[in-house]
Amino acid sequence: MEYVYAAMLLHSAKKEISEAHVKKVLEAAGVNADDSRIKALVASLKDIKIDEAIQKAAVAAPAAAPAAPAHAGAAEAKKEHKEEDNKKSEEEAAAGLGSLFG
Repeated sequence: MEYVYAAMLLHSAKKEISEAHVKKVLEAAGVNADDSRIKALVASLKDIKIDEAIQKAAVAAPAAAPAAPAHAGAAEAKKEHKEEDNKKSEEEAAAGLGSLFG
């Protein structure tokens, strides 16, 4: 993923996305750069118009937004389940303490 981030950083800085530039960005970030991965990335981005790809992604993003509430419902159900588990464990602990005092 850091390879793509390096390319996006170069693009936003209006620099050429070349093997040498990507490698410099990665090394500056402390990443042990793999030359074959850099070469593959640069080759795959060669004919891509990044600005157009970003715009298409931005248009597609609102379509994905309605899916978020479904995940929120799942999170609430999980939270309720966890609260039930906590309640049971508290009751079990109280029962255990009661046996100590007989």
